[in-house]
Amino acid sequence: MLEVKHGRGYVYVIQYHIVWCVKYRYKLLVENIEKDLKIIINQLATANDITIVEMESDKDYIHLLVECTPQHYILNLLKSLKGVSARRMFQLHPELKNSLCGGHIWNPSYFVATV
Repeated sequence: MLEVKHGRGYVYVIQYHIVWCVKYRYKLLVENIEKDLKIIINQLATANDITIVEMESDKDYIHLLVECTPQHYILNLLKSLKGVSARRMFQLHPELKNSLCGGHIWNPSYFVATV
C-alpha cells in the first residue's frame, strides 16, 4: 500500500515509473559503470528530495520508481537526473566519451508513467 504523505495544506501520493535508454542502445551499463551510475542517481535523488523506491538497470537502459512532492515538475526532474548523471559519469569514466558517438550517454527520449 502506498504511504500517504502530508505537506502544509495538502496530502499526496505521487509516484512515477521512469525509463530511459543509453544512446543507440549500446550495452554500456556493466560492472563498475552500472554501480557508479546507481550511486550518482541516489545522490541526485537525495539532493532533490526525491525517494527512489526501486531502481533497476540492464546493459542499455535504466528503470526508476520514484516518489516526489507536488512541487517537483517531472521534466525538470528528468533533465537533472539524465544531465547531471551523464556529466558525472564522464568525469568518473572518461573512456566513455570515446566509445559513444557524439559524446552523449543517454538517448534524448524517455518513458514516464504515473503509478
